[in-house]
Amino acid sequence: MECNVGTADRVARIVFGLAILGGVYAMGLLGDIVGIILGLIGLIVLGTGITGFCATYKLLGINTCGAKKTTEEISTKKD
Repeated sequence: MECNVGTADRVARIVFGLAILGGVYAMGLLGDIVGIILGLIGLIVLGTGITGFCATYKLLGINTCGAKKTTEEISTKKD
């Protein structure tokens, strides 16, 4: 898996995912269907933040990691 989620995006996803999971727990929605759905969303957001890979970004061709140089670009670079 290649990284397609940048640092700021990853931090935001981790914070938001934890906030969703914390909210579900604090509101006592663990056994409710709404709580289960929100919990799954929180886990997905948290997981994409931790791994740095988002399948939706991949499908849409989005990459917030920044430009990565290929080995060809590095070898042909003139100083």
